[in-house]
Amino acid sequence: MGLFASTNCSEWRDALAQYDALILAHAVNQLPEIDAWYRNELPRVLASRQPAYVTKEEFLETLRWKMKRGDWREWNRVRVANTDARVIKKHAQDAFAAARDLDAEIPTASKECKRPLQILCELDGVGPATASAVLAAYRPDLYPFFDEWIARQIPNLGKVAFTASYYWKYADALRGKAKELKELCGMGWIVQEVGQALWVVSGGKVKIK
Repeated sequence: MGLFASTNCSEWRDALAQYDALILAHAVNQLPEIDAWYRNELPRVLASRQPAYVTKEEFLETLRWKMKRGDWREWNRVRVANTDARVIKKHAQDAFAAARDLDAEIPTASKECKRPLQILCELDGVGPATASAVLAAYRPDLYPFFDEWIARQIPNLGKVAFTASYYWKYADALRGKAKELKELCGMGWIVQEVGQALWVVSGGKVKIK
């Protein structure tokens, strides 16, 4: 039985606790530093801005985090790098504004929940995975980062496809598990943490020895 099907709170806590070790085990240049920035500093910066937005530099750094943890897609990076900074800021600001007041229990399939991702995906070179990485830094309770290794840990999703329709099935499954863990474990589990725990048990691109 995989972790996703487990209701053992200790198993989930132990998996999440190994996240930093798996980041280090990847032995990818600068990944630990970028990961620490993405998980700790960026959310604080976004929370301090009224209205919230990301700069072009922060968007590119988030993209670099995504690619260092997964596959490097230089053409997508170049397309984002060639986008005007004002355009990136405006799309991010609009996406965050659309996500800001969404209720934590809003249905994943609702047009209101989908709209922030759609706004970011209008940017050149940005698909659901990159858009989800940006949104997860702002609303980690609603938008999990779209990662293929995490997706493979979730039963019945089918073959991983980097499409919006697949992402919404993925997000809905992780949101459901986060809600279950809150009820069972008495902890403040959010959807992004569920994804991190599943990434640990997947091993990402390596396995913890």
